[in-house]
Amino acid sequence: MATSRSGRAGGGRAWAYLESRKNLTGGACGLAGLVLTFTGAAGSYWPVVVAGLYGAGALLAPPERPAPPDFPDPSAQLEEVRGDFGRLRGYLTDVELPPPAEERLAGLSGLLAALLEPGWVAEVLAADPEGLHTVSRAVRQDVPEAVDAYVRTRWWTRITPGQEPPERHLERQLALLHEEAERLTDRLRDAEVRRQESHTRYLRDRSES
Repeated sequence: MATSRSGRAGGGRAWAYLESRKNLTGGACGLAGLVLTFTGAAGSYWPVVVAGLYGAGALLAPPERPAPPDFPDPSAQLEEVRGDFGRLRGYLTDVELPPPAEERLAGLSGLLAALLEPGWVAEVLAADPEGLHTVSRAVRQDVPEAVDAYVRTRWWTRITPGQEPPERHLERQLALLHEEAERLTDRLRDAEVRRQESHTRYLRDRSES
């Protein structure tokens, strides 16, 4: 079985070489050597000339370049995050949270929804890999982990009271996530402000020239 597989692999490599740039370029140069042979220019050394031209062509041919992975573009990634955010919202509607945590979660969800809303804001976010990663991490990891940890810990606290209330940890986590989302929003806004200011300077310099 191993011999069979190795034989197939060897045959595949041989076929790949036959189709490679090196073989095709070498073959073209070798064909030129045959033309020289037929015209009498190569003389009795024609085998050496043909082999030498083939080898030279194979060496000069550009190396084979594997095609890079076809990763989804930023807009496709954003669409996936938007779909995951919709599933996250469906999950959160089934979870009972204390009012303070519910209020913090509503503020965070509103900010994420504004960033993911289809339109030019989402296009700005898609063009910012770090920002897109921040939103994706909040939607797919941070928020569901915070809420699920609260639900689990709350059950243990009910049967073993006396520990710090789990809702306090949840409120802190949601507050930190909201601050992170606000920093991202401020950074994206500042980028647009700098873009506007740059255009003003360009127009001013053009009018003064």
